[in-house]
Amino acid sequence: MSFEIAEAQLLRRGVRLESIAEIVYALQEPYHSDLKMKQCLDSVKAVLQKREVQYTLFTGIALDELAEKKLLPQPLQSILEADEPLYGVDETMALGITSVFGMIGLTSFGYLDKVKPEIIGDLNSQEQHIHVFLDDLVAGLAAAASARIAHKSPHVNTYSAN
Repeated sequence: MSFEIAEAQLLRRGVRLESIAEIVYALQEPYHSDLKMKQCLDSVKAVLQKREVQYTLFTGIALDELAEKKLLPQPLQSILEADEPLYGVDETMALGITSVFGMIGLTSFGYLDKVKPEIIGDLNSQEQHIHVFLDDLVAGLAAAASARIAHKSPHVNTYSAN
């Protein structure tokens, strides 16, 4: 049941699982010539099945939504409205997702957090919504799903996260 709730919350915030799978594909395709988008989507779904991932997602989305409604106490409200670069709690939460699959997830997250490809960049640049947590959580989901694929093929060198 929680998987469906997590997927619905992502969709309500403008994130399709397929958008995350596209990032996973871009990360892993250089190392897997036979990689299919369905494998990437299945990997995203497998990561999203984990209860600790769902709980992290629920928490981050709730904080973003409360900030949009100006319901957080100060100074937290101002910090989230400004998306303060030194805040770091959003990245810390996302790292909890990536740690499920080890160092590959961590390095991939660092890359995604810096480059902000596709849906991650879209979320980060929206001015009508606050996505302080969501952009990092989506990057964490993509990094973990990518690492999951890498762990299934231990003979492939996947440690150079672009």
